[in-house]
Amino acid sequence: MNWKAISRNVGLALLVSSLFMLLSVLVSVLNGNDSALAALTISFTITFLVGVFPFIFVRRTHAITLKEGYVTITLSWLLSFIFGMLPYALWGGPFSLQNAWFESVSGFTTTGATILDNVEALPRSLLFWRASTHFIGGLGVVVFLLLIIPDSSPVKLRLVNMEISSLSRGAYGMRINRTVNIFAYVYLSIFGLALLLYLLAGMPFFDAICHAMSVSATGGFSTKNASIGAFNSRWIEAATMLCMYLSSLHFGLLFLTVVSRSLKPMKNAIVTYYTSSLLLFSLLMGIGLKTGGFCKGWGESLWNGLFEVMCISSTTGFATLDNASWPPVMGGLIILAAAVCGCAGSTSGGLKIDRIVLLFKAIGRQINLILHPSSINEVKLGGSTLLDKDVAPHVLYIALYAVLLSFSAVLCLLLGVGWQNSLAASVTSISNVGPALGEMGSMGSFNCAPEAAKLVFTFDMFLGRIEIYPVLAVVAMVFDRHRR
Repeated sequence: MNWKAISRNVGLALLVSSLFMLLSVLVSVLNGNDSALAALTISFTITFLVGVFPFIFVRRTHAITLKEGYVTITLSWLLSFIFGMLPYALWGGPFSLQNAWFESVSGFTTTGATILDNVEALPRSLLFWRASTHFIGGLGVVVFLLLIIPDSSPVKLRLVNMEISSLSRGAYGMRINRTVNIFAYVYLSIFGLALLLYLLAGMPFFDAICHAMSVSATGGFSTKNASIGAFNSRWIEAATMLCMYLSSLHFGLLFLTVVSRSLKPMKNAIVTYYTSSLLLFSLLMGIGLKTGGFCKGWGESLWNGLFEVMCISSTTGFATLDNASWPPVMGGLIILAAAVCGCAGSTSGGLKIDRIVLLFKAIGRQINLILHPSSINEVKLGGSTLLDKDVAPHVLYIALYAVLLSFSAVLCLLLGVGWQNSLAASVTSISNVGPALGEMGSMGSFNCAPEAAKLVFTFDMFLGRIEIYPVLAVVAMVFDRHRR
């Protein structure tokens, strides 16, 4: 194992975190040296020194193996979580070590779940750091690293292949080295659009920056206890829905749409399925809000239904309503939407609508094969014919997701979490959605969960963010080494 190459690449990831810690320090200074100044300054110093250490004492190497790539990705995320919790832990208040870890993991994985019962009690610099963890995590700790590595480096090519899912690569339609740059261009463009729209809609500048970082990353951390609902503005809600929708679409398709100045790339089977599912879920949610008496008129019900479903399906986790008292049927709709989520190649989490479509097409193919054994049965998607070897990994991923979700839900139930949130919080954690139901719902927090259950939820968040396989690969390497 080439630990020199690994340490240099992981060091780059930590330097990215230290840069945003430094920006948070500046926010603290601009706000009259608020109470988080010392915590952020110490955190920046420690993170920067650890990140820069490999560049001073470790000689540069160019090549990494497949195994070293997986270790680099896993360690980059884990160490970002650890150093990202420093500002919270050093500031104190509600942040015990366990709570600081939870908030850091939730931020970097763009889950948006929180242990805070009063978000507005935090100083502005710490609120900015929370939003920054979303911004870093949305683009990806490793993608930030890849933007710095030269295109000619074999390290970059290797990491791109492992960090960008094969489910999403094809739609970029160009060299894989450019994929990272395109992802970054689209991501930053959505951030800029969100910031502009929020300012035009009347949101204060600081809140606009934090919410723009959250919505572009489909994260969900807000500067307000009542989330987007605190602003009581249809314009702000409309801007949020637009940006959530864009952030949950394949970034390659968005890029091709702009470059070609045509909507033809958006006439994609996956986009059609995703948009149709959003409209269907929104209609059902709107009907539930009206018949349940949670909204007055049909217009308000359908609007809020669309907003809530967009927040869930895009895995952003914002809210305008409190879902704590919603009936089980609406809770089931939330869980279903939280499992499926957005498109591959976006910042959203979950199984991805792409895999769900592939699953149903594979089931249809198998049924046709049973009924007509001699016929040619192929899985077709978007005009392309997919081989079994292309479909199998994604169907297996769904099965693996279901197994891990079941294990997490049962474990949380044994740890003292209520039956409703054992399932709901496990789904929203592993899908990186954020808020669950009841007291862990849209206007609540995860602070009520047992400490051990919080650890389970953070593990779910991590698995969901890097899509399970890299962690399993590293675990397999460790066990294989011990066997030898």
